[in-house]
Amino acid sequence: MARYFTLEQAQRLVPEVRRMLNEAVEARAELEEAQEEISGSMRKAHQMGGVELDTQRLAALRKRVDELGKKLKEILDQFEELGIQVKDLNIGLVDFPTKYRGEEVLICYQLNETGVGYWHGLNEGFRGRRRIDRDFLDHHEGDLVH
Repeated sequence: MARYFTLEQAQRLVPEVRRMLNEAVEARAELEEAQEEISGSMRKAHQMGGVELDTQRLAALRKRVDELGKKLKEILDQFEELGIQVKDLNIGLVDFPTKYRGEEVLICYQLNETGVGYWHGLNEGFRGRRRIDRDFLDHHEGDLVH
């Protein structure tokens, strides 16, 4: 069952969300770097007809890829447990489900923003973001449980 947030509940979570997003973005970047190094080494070996590989380095990189993959999954699982939807790790974009005038919509937060200030419909996405205004504040609702 989905959790619905009020703007206040989402706003209170911003410091934790920011921390988690920073960790996830960092882990993902390091993971991609390690994967690229592995791929580059394998391509080079293939192109050079079986050049001797630094197997210790490759083993260490593969271990690091596994560790980072696990860390990233744990962070994404934490978002899921909180009821927050991760939309784009490249730009640090998450959504908090809420209800506005009886329909499910999403309160939107991006990593570089100081707080939560936008919302959009389920099918509108980032481009359809609208600034939270008095009407939204007066007609949105979250779960009763905090």
